[in-house]
This record gives sequence, structure tokens and C-alpha cells, in this order.
Amino acid sequence: MDDTLQPLDWSLAQAFLAVAETGSLSAAARKLGTTQPTIGRQIKAMEWQLGAELFHRAPRGLSLTHTGTQLVEPAQAMRDAVNQMTLTAAGQSASLKGTVRITASVATSVYHLPQIISDIRAAEPDIEIELVASDESRNLLFREADIAVRMYRPTQEDLITQHIGEIALGVFASRSYLKRKGGLDDPAQIAEHDVVGYDADKSIIDGMRDAGVPVDRHFFKVRCDDNIAYWNLVRAGCGVGFAQKTLGLDDPEIVEIDLGFPLPTLPVWLTAHEAMRRTPRIRRVWDMLAAGLAPLVS
Repeated sequence: MDDTLQPLDWSLAQAFLAVAETGSLSAAARKLGTTQPTIGRQIKAMEWQLGAELFHRAPRGLSLTHTGTQLVEPAQAMRDAVNQMTLTAAGQSASLKGTVRITASVATSVYHLPQIISDIRAAEPDIEIELVASDESRNLLFREADIAVRMYRPTQEDLITQHIGEIALGVFASRSYLKRKGGLDDPAQIAEHDVVGYDADKSIIDGMRDAGVPVDRHFFKVRCDDNIAYWNLVRAGCGVGFAQKTLGLDDPEIVEIDLGFPLPTLPVWLTAHEAMRRTPRIRRVWDMLAAGLAPLVS
């Protein structure tokens, strides 16, 4: 092999970093949207170019060699530099024409964004919208999304944020449930009722404890972490549940219940990378998202 130092192709370093972070060729392939054989060939090509073994092969996956471990941090710096170049270049576009990728929670994507996106498309037909409905946080620094609708304040550097407001939460039950189980006129009666709670998520338990109502997960006779399924369990009559007030008050089959203690609110934040926020089409979609979400908050 020629002893002259050859520049390392970013695609090889990207494959190496994906395997290092996921621990297997198959997981790395899924992460990068390619195939396992392709990742395997890229790893071998990088090892050949560097003249060093980067991974120990084992039946349960791959583990970094000493050399591989030393290369992770430089590879991450290389990824950050490539991403910054992409963001900077994308942020220079002066045209409204193009694609804007929005990410939001599944519940927000189902209940709130469709009409807003319809309004954006009607006003700006040259802007294409991609909606990523996911409860996982997408990384704006890696262009996994252009704009994020978050229910918390992001703290990463190089991000622009705007607090849209606070969504009020309420306690609700279906008319069919109350007809079967009786009314809930006194907060003390809550122990006599079925309450729909979360499964692994402890936020409802913590909120009720903070309000002076000590409960554990067995207090909730039906449990589900998916917010869409959760709300439909309440609507079907599985018990008393918690939801955004805009959902419950707009549903004629749902009755609001006063449990006698204040509920927390749900913050709504818009977030984008600083470089991308200056792009006209992203700024336009940002402004229309802010206007569309405003009626939901206080």
C-alpha cells in the first residue's frame, strides 16, 4: 500500500461512527438508511486505508479496538463540521420554494398540526411540508428536522426558540362512563372511580402527589403511555382521564371534572437551528406555525 497519507472519505467515517454508536452493522445501516453489506464494506475500506483494525468481531456484535476508540472523538468532530457546513449552506437560500421538515409529538401531529399545515400549503404552494410525528426528540443540529414543536424548552446551543404559550390541562370523563359509574361532584369521590393513567411515564403520579393525593400505579385501573390511545380510552368510557382542555371541551361526548386542585400546564416551544431560521421559507413556516398554535395556548 502507498505510504502517502490519503484523505479519509466522510462516508467511511460516517459508517464507522454509526457502528461505534450502535454496536452492530445492522443497527448502523438502519440509522444511515443503507444496507448492512454496504456498511460492512465501508468499515473494511476504512480499516484498509488506515492500516488498523477498528472493531473486534463477536457473535453479539462489534466492539471498538483501542485504535477505534481513539478515532471516535475525531469522527464526531468531523460529523459536526459536515453538519455545520450543510446548515450554513442551506441557510443562505433566499427562495420560498423548497421543503420544510417539521417534527412534533404524535399527539400534536394528530390533533393540532394538520389544519395548520393545510393553511400553510394554501398560502405558500411552493413550500413542501414533511411532518415527522414522533415522541422522540429529533436533532435539529443534524438536519433531522428544520423546525421542532416541543413541549419543553430546548437548551442546546445554536438553537433559536420561541415560547408560544401554555396549554391548559383538564380532567375529563365520557358521558357513558359517568352514566354507568355515577357523577363525580366531590373531589373526594375520585377514589371510588376508575382513573386512566400512564404506564411507565410517572408524570400523572407525580402531579397528583404534588397536589396532595398520594397514589401509586395501581390506583389507575387502565394504563397506557401513548397519548392518542390514552385519550381514546377515556372517550370509550374506561375512566376519568387527563388531557389538553382543547380536546375535552371540543368533544360533546366528554364532560370536564373539577378535582379541586390546580393542574400543571403544557408549554409549547418552537425551535430551529439558528442558521436555518434565517432561511425565508423556514421563517415563513415558523411564523405560520406560531400563529396557528396561538389559539391553543394561554
